[in-house]
Amino acid sequence: ICEMDSSRDSESEESEEEEQPAEMNMIWIFSKRFQLSVPKLASRRRVVQELLSDLLQVSHSLFSDSFFPVLEPAIGVGSACEGWSPHKEEDIVYFMFVPLKPPPGHAFHLEPEATGQMPQTSMRIRVEQVCTCTGKQPDQSILCFLHHSAEELKRNQVTSLLHTLCTGPFLDGEKIALWFQTFVISAWSVVPQSRHYSMKVLPSCRSCKMRLVKDSGRSLFVEIVFSVQQGDSDIFLSSQPTGAQFPPSTTWLESYAVAEAKFFRQVAMQAPPRSCHLKCLRLCARLLEGSGISVYALKTTVMHLLTLIPLSEWQHKYLLMRVDDIMHYLRCCLEEKRLKHFFFGNEDMPAEISLPPDFQEAQPLNLFQHLVQDPAAQTKALKEFDDL
Repeated sequence: ICEMDSSRDSESEESEEEEQPAEMNMIWIFSKRFQLSVPKLASRRRVVQELLSDLLQVSHSLFSDSFFPVLEPAIGVGSACEGWSPHKEEDIVYFMFVPLKPPPGHAFHLEPEATGQMPQTSMRIRVEQVCTCTGKQPDQSILCFLHHSAEELKRNQVTSLLHTLCTGPFLDGEKIALWFQTFVISAWSVVPQSRHYSMKVLPSCRSCKMRLVKDSGRSLFVEIVFSVQQGDSDIFLSSQPTGAQFPPSTTWLESYAVAEAKFFRQVAMQAPPRSCHLKCLRLCARLLEGSGISVYALKTTVMHLLTLIPLSEWQHKYLLMRVDDIMHYLRCCLEEKRLKHFFFGNEDMPAEISLPPDFQEAQPLNLFQHLVQDPAAQTKALKEFDDL
């Protein structure tokens, strides 16, 4: 919403300032002090989306006769794609999820790595060969891995996915990343973007990081993360570990990034013109810099409040009130040592978000569980918060 109306921001703010001079003057001061004008995310995001679309089109023609994973259309995730990145423009990374589907003759089976309490936060993706002889329209050009001899397969058909990008029977995130990085380097010269940008693939074990440099010298950073959808839901397994986690290459971590991006799209569609929710996120992220409160905890807080406070109350003139609500909510959570994860056991979950059935029945996860286990950490967090 902020991006769509960026050209009208100064004009609209002047008219609002006439109506409520003191309030709007304070908002103007905050906006200038914390550089709240949203960077040109929309135009750069379109460049990234077009690049991914062109790359995937090349991949489909190149790998159509192979048994590499089928690359689905990319999905923009993360703050830059949600429209509110807390970073300076030169530091913004555009994250794109590329969902993987099994090639013909193969099936993916998600296997939790631990048993018992929900949710399972990590899984392995078992790759199995399936019969292609039967079905409504069997593909006569594909030899069945199960019912043709090894000699026929070796002589007439390319190698199975199990023997290329798997370790044992499990899909390997590091092998997929290396395969895709090699493809990007070889395919770059044929995509239209190569006429306007130079490209370098940056080191990454589980994803494909790219730095694009325009003739003007301006850089654009893209990170392509591989994912597998859980059923028909908005929850995916991600190849890229988060934080300090660095599990084995066959371990895929549960990610809520697609559901979060979808949530912010729904809010943008339903919110009033020039809604301040993205600017609130950006301002609070600046306020919390250097504190022990993560950007994800802040984002979770704002998502909760967007379902609790009517969207009509997120007009630009209410920015300071909503910032106060966010900070007050966060402090209460610190005091109670409890911040509920947005996607588990949330009765206020928007109907548009599709979750696995277990998520709706699960006990809410506590993002501040570490404060329960470490009282000293809570005391420190409260002091840092009050110092702000």
